[in-house]
Amino acid sequence: MGYFPMFIDMTGKKVLVIGGGTIATRRIRTLLEFKCDITVISLGLTAELKELSDQSKIRWKKREYSYGEIESEFLVIGATDNREVNHLVYLEAKKKGCLVNIIDCKEECDFYFPAVIIRDDIVIGVTASGTNHKAVKETAAWIRENLH
Repeated sequence: MGYFPMFIDMTGKKVLVIGGGTIATRRIRTLLEFKCDITVISLGLTAELKELSDQSKIRWKKREYSYGEIESEFLVIGATDNREVNHLVYLEAKKKGCLVNIIDCKEECDFYFPAVIIRDDIVIGVTASGTNHKAVKETAAWIRENLH
C-alpha cells in the first residue's frame, strides 16, 4: 500500500477532464465540491455536464482530445471509453508533470478518487487503493448513515 491519504486545497486549481460520460460526470461532481477550475474536452457530454457547462460551472471544449492539449493543469483525468486515447492522456500528463487519473488503468493513476463524505466541515475519503469498489461503497454508505 503506497497511497497516502492527503487533503489538498483544490480551490482554483486547474483540472482537465478528457471525456464527458458517466464516470467523468461523477469525478467532476466530486471536484466541484472543492471549487476547482474544470475544463472538459469531449465531443459530447452527459445531460448533467451539459447543464453545468450551460451554467458556466465548467468549461466545455467540444472536440476530440489530441496530444498537445495539456498545458499547466494541476490534475488531469482520462475518462474516455478508448484505451488508446486514455493512454495518450496519461503519457502527456506525466510528461507535463500533472497529477493524473486514468479511469480504465489503475497502473496509470497517481491517485485514486475516494468515496467522499462531507458533513459541514468534516470531509472523509474512503478508498481501497483502486481494488475493492464494493467494500468502499459499503463503507462510505455506513459512514454516511452513522456520521452525526
